[in-house]
Amino acid sequence: MSKKAPAAAASLLRLVVPAGKATPSPPIGPALGQRGVKSMDFCKQFNDRTKNVDVGTPLPVIITVKGDRTFTFVTKSPPTSFFLKRAAGIEKGATNIGKDHPFVGKVNLKQIYEIAKIKQADDGMGHLSLKGICAGVIGSAKSMGIEVVA
Repeated sequence: MSKKAPAAAASLLRLVVPAGKATPSPPIGPALGQRGVKSMDFCKQFNDRTKNVDVGTPLPVIITVKGDRTFTFVTKSPPTSFFLKRAAGIEKGATNIGKDHPFVGKVNLKQIYEIAKIKQADDGMGHLSLKGICAGVIGSAKSMGIEVVA
């Protein structure tokens, strides 16, 4: 009797892509091309799905490529560091935290709370309390050299 060959396993691909700016150039094109997926198909779908998000906002994407070369993808909310830099009005975090300049920017607790509410909507965060997510956001702010004020 002949046995069926097992179907190729699905592969996961994690990328951070700017909203509305997906192009088949690196890193998207090569990453999808290695898995036999047309990168232009992904780019069109991604740009269409993110047309309501501010252009250029970095969005983590998890792409599942199936054995038959079809794919599905899930977009998540932007990284916490993106929100913190925007709220503090800075381009990048501190390079030497606690050395020359103790803080490169400031955020208040209301901004921390708003960031935590956005992050709570992500998959995998629903089981955490808002207080716990706020603590994580505050920790991220401190590690970036951003002061949290009341």
